[in-house]
Formats: sequence, structure tokens, C-alpha cells
Amino acid sequence: MKPVALKALISAALVTISAQAFSADYTLSINTALTTDDPLYKGLESFRDAIAERSDGAIEVKLFPNSQLGPDEDVLEQARAGAPVAVVVDGGRLAVFQKEFGVLGAPYLASGYEGIRKVVTSPLFEEWVQKLRDASGHQILSFNWWQGERELWTNKPVETPADLNGIRMRTPGAPVWVETIKAMGATPTPMPYAEVYSAMQQNVIDAVEAQLPAGKGSKLNEVAKYLTKTHHINLITGLVTSASWFDSLSPELQTILREEALKAGDVASHGTEDSLAQIEAEMKEAGMTVSEIDVTPFKEATAGVYETLGYGDLREELQKIAGQ
Repeated sequence: MKPVALKALISAALVTISAQAFSADYTLSINTALTTDDPLYKGLESFRDAIAERSDGAIEVKLFPNSQLGPDEDVLEQARAGAPVAVVVDGGRLAVFQKEFGVLGAPYLASGYEGIRKVVTSPLFEEWVQKLRDASGHQILSFNWWQGERELWTNKPVETPADLNGIRMRTPGAPVWVETIKAMGATPTPMPYAEVYSAMQQNVIDAVEAQLPAGKGSKLNEVAKYLTKTHHINLITGLVTSASWFDSLSPELQTILREEALKAGDVASHGTEDSLAQIEAEMKEAGMTVSEIDVTPFKEATAGVYETLGYGDLREELQKIAGQ
């Protein structure tokens, strides 16, 4: 072989080896309904970067905001089928597979991040993680992704549950959310979050319940005049992937994923905490009327949701953990 040809062959081989050396062994695509300016998304970016570094490039995490991979329920089904995907999802959507998770979205379970974090890092919760694996083939990486407390975004003032009579309010389709909104006095109207803005614009729905960062990200201030701080659901979410995909990883990589997911969840959650006052100020500047109300009537109206869904005993146990 001529020296020039041999040199070219060696060069091509080195390029191939180099490309293989720097390509990830595994790819995990993460879907979220949230926008890139949401504090939770910053946590996902932190997770992506930490996984790349700590796994020495063995796992590449790709992020898909604005539900680019589809509705949360669809991505959960993809994960269930073994696809290398993950989704940031609430407990209500997991309750169809393992009932206990639904209680995480029940009304007035805990206040703020620290209390609910104790619940989702407890030994009891880890038992649920295993039950979910067995029931549906999903693996929870961590469930400490706090998105804030849900508030009401409406076009009429709201002070009591009676003010929601006849109001069509968007909510996720999980039973715990539907029952909560119904108990609050509104007519629950399930639909994907990505459709909310246009649905409000076209009067398909009259109101939305959402946490402040999500409301800002989807510009709800453009389609709603009133923001009423009911704090009715303390929205804690988790990073959920495929159990069979997770099991294909080495024990070391599995540990890295779960540890870094917990760390990144704290990054996301503290970022949410830090953003709330500023977002509220921005909503006021945008012309919204922001109201602090006595939430006691709403607590009383929704108290029966726990019994309706069979969470009465669990409520007391979890509130004890949250208060420790």
C-alpha cells in the first residue's frame, strides 16, 4: 500500500475510533410540558450536565420542553414499553398504575417544598417506587421536583367555592385532580396543558388552575384577568422512566441516575421557591388582579376528596411525615 493511502486509512480509522469513544452508550430523552424559562427546566439542565460528567459520557440526556414528545400519558406508555424516555409527571397520572401516588396531588396535603420533600424521600415512598415497578414497569428516578402551589386563573373574581359555580376549569384528567376541582365548585375539564392558552382564548374553558411558573411560561396573564391564591394543590412531580431500560444499565449508572436526579430536583425546587415573588410581581405589572384570600372554605370544601378516593388513612400518615 502506498504511504499516502496508508496514512489516509490510519487517519480514517482514528476518526472512527474517536467518534466511538465520544458517543454515549445510552441516551435518555426527557419530556416536559414546561417551557425553557421555567425553574424546573433549569433543574433538568443541571441533571443533563451532571449525568454527562459523572457517567463520563456513557449516558446522554436530551431535553424536550413544551411536550415535544407528546402528552405526558403518551410518554409514560412509551416508557412502559421499554423506550429510553423519561417524563416529568405528577402522582395523579401514576395513580392509574399504583393507587397510592394519587394522594400526592390531593388538596392541602402539605404546605411548601420542605414538608412534601420529606414525604417523597421517605422509606414509605420508596415502597411505592418498588410497587410501581412491579405494577407498570416504570422506574422513578426521584420525585422531589416541586413546581409550586396551584392557584386559580380566571376572568371573574373568586373568593369562595360558590364563585366557581358553572365555571369550566381545565385540569389534568387524573381522578384526584378532577375530584378536587369538582369539590372546589367548578366543572373540571381535562385537556393537555399545551392546549390551555388557545382554549381560554376561544372560550372553550373559563378558567385554569396552575402554579405560578407554569402560568407565566404559558402567558396565562394574556387570557385571564384574575389570579386567586388558593394554594389548593402542592404540586410535587417526579422524573419517571422505563424500568426495563433502567435495568439495562450497570448498577453504577443506576446509582448515578438516581442520586443526580435527587440533587437536580432540589435545584429545580429551590429555583421555584426563589421565583415566586418575582412572578407574582410580573403578573401584577401585566395587569392581573392578584388576590390573597381566606382558603378555609376551600379546605373545608375539598376535605372529602380523601375519603372519596380512599386516601383517608394515608392522609394522616403522610401529614405526620411532612410535619416531622
